[in-house]
Amino acid sequence: MDYETLSNCFVAVFTHYKTDERKVFVIHDLQNDFDELIVFLHENRDNKERHISYNGLAFDAQITEYILRYAFPWSGLPGDTVAREIYRKAQDTINRSKNREWLEFYEGNMQIPQIDVFKLNHWDNPAKRSGLKWIQFSMDWYNLKDMPIHHNAAITTQDEIDMIITYCINDVESTKQILYLSKDQISLRKNLTNEYKINLYSASEPKISKELFLHFLSKATGEPKKSIKRKQTKRGYINAKDIILPYTRFNHPVLQKLLEDFKSSVIDATQTKGSLKFSINLHGVKTDFGLGGVHGARRSGVYKANKGMTIMTSDVKSYYPNLAIKNKWAPAHIDKKAFCELYGWFYDERVKIPKSDIRNYVYKIILNSTYGLSNDKYSFLYDPQFTMQITINGQLSLMMLYEMIMDAIPGAMPLMQNTDGLETMIPEEYIEKYISVCDEWEKLTNLELDHDEYQKLILADVNNYIAINKFKEVTKEECESILKKTPHALTKEEDGKYFWAPTKCKGRFEFDGLALHKNKSNLVVSKALYHFFVHDQSPESYLASNRNIFDYCIGKKIKGTWAFKKRYINSEREFAEEDLQPTIRYYISNKGAKVFKCHNTDGREIQVESGRSLITIFNQTEEKEWASYDINEQYYLQSIYKEIENIAGSRVQQLKLF
Repeated sequence: MDYETLSNCFVAVFTHYKTDERKVFVIHDLQNDFDELIVFLHENRDNKERHISYNGLAFDAQITEYILRYAFPWSGLPGDTVAREIYRKAQDTINRSKNREWLEFYEGNMQIPQIDVFKLNHWDNPAKRSGLKWIQFSMDWYNLKDMPIHHNAAITTQDEIDMIITYCINDVESTKQILYLSKDQISLRKNLTNEYKINLYSASEPKISKELFLHFLSKATGEPKKSIKRKQTKRGYINAKDIILPYTRFNHPVLQKLLEDFKSSVIDATQTKGSLKFSINLHGVKTDFGLGGVHGARRSGVYKANKGMTIMTSDVKSYYPNLAIKNKWAPAHIDKKAFCELYGWFYDERVKIPKSDIRNYVYKIILNSTYGLSNDKYSFLYDPQFTMQITINGQLSLMMLYEMIMDAIPGAMPLMQNTDGLETMIPEEYIEKYISVCDEWEKLTNLELDHDEYQKLILADVNNYIAINKFKEVTKEECESILKKTPHALTKEEDGKYFWAPTKCKGRFEFDGLALHKNKSNLVVSKALYHFFVHDQSPESYLASNRNIFDYCIGKKIKGTWAFKKRYINSEREFAEEDLQPTIRYYISNKGAKVFKCHNTDGREIQVESGRSLITIFNQTEEKEWASYDINEQYYLQSIYKEIENIAGSRVQQLKLF
């Protein structure tokens, strides 16, 4: 469902989540469906039907509840009068949100239960924040359409009303598609809601973690939830030397100095972001330390385990949760014994349960989110010292493993360290020694490592890489199943045996199952790079095989005082300019237009695509013969080869030997 609230016009569109049944209500002087809307909302309430929306809890559901509670006297009034009253409430709701004030109605008091796919997917989180238009771009929605009429405009014609209805239907249908893509997540929340009697239908993963941890903690301690919720540990400053684990030792002077730098750090607990920033250079790797963890990588390149060599990759199992569990850390205001036993129970239970079991995923959410919630000033787990204990010791302990490997393995070459693991190229003859060193580290830290081997690491930087595992023998049926799920998987057949090499793509190399809040622009470039580095397929050959127009599309969005303007030569060979909506989808074409970001007050202009590149706006999709799209393949080839050369330097031709 979705509402459009304009100064003198209200439009409501509802579509059944399983069928094509649609209800449209208009409140305006030209058409007044107020009485019909009231009947419909009462039916929803009485039948316990849910409203499914995008950001509905903060807007649409507020309007619904307001109408249900206060709108009875409006029956018989002119449509203009009713629409203006709804508009007033809508603007009040928007202003409350902007000012971070409490909204009038909270979910537990709403007469019609809700599913908010915006909240559920945690797109209200600053790191993932996404409007519906951006998600439409991300899921290749056919019509990327912003509201064509400003909300304060006076609607005077039926054509304008029809335009608003069409826009609203498009938003509702795209919300329905998001619902479909989120069906497993909704099924999970339905099961959790039924099992624990906590409404989690619109809950993000951190909220699920918070609510379930609270549920179990209350059960374990006998303390009421309300009492636990009121508790926090607020601190002024944290002395890092007081929380560093006593076993932390280094031999190398660079790492010894790093440890001293950590110990001398005094952290402002009220503003932990950016409070830790150190960098070192060791064994040819620049490594950075901060609140988010340790990040280091060798210079960009293609690192191949040639004959006699292997790339070991080792990750700590549930690193941050287990640092707390094994060292018996807990937020200071929570019973340590109860917290640690409960946290440990979640981990132990998850280990026992296969990944196919939904409980495995639930326990994973709880384990991973608890660390983050300890640094959330709105959470009952809030204690920034608990957060700092984990992140500081996590970085230092991983660097201890790094030093132990480098000291023990002749010819070892560190490639990457990233939060909970590291990659090192070593001679194959030292694999047993490598495992022995890791065992020693496990005994020292009481943590566990998972190991695997890569045959190749295509490294742009610590956050952007492709890792190719060594081939593993699989059955013919397993190989066929893998290729059915991922046709681009790396497989081979030798002497009647079948082998598969799993691959991992990170950062700008990702293209499979990309989260909807992420930017999928130029996806064809990521795919071409994968096929080049993994399958040795030339970019030219790959582009010739990819005829998915959406893979060539780019998304851009602006807000505030900026606007998009399209400038081009029209059919009459005259210069023309056209205003564009705040979210656009386009591709690079041989013919087309230039698009600029224009500042509405100071006159600044920035080309959306620099140089001579021309753009075809593709907000409204159109299926046609490939040549008719007029794709500028040279633009995409240049982007692909630029990335290849950034990684491989001038050795592009040599890569074909791999």
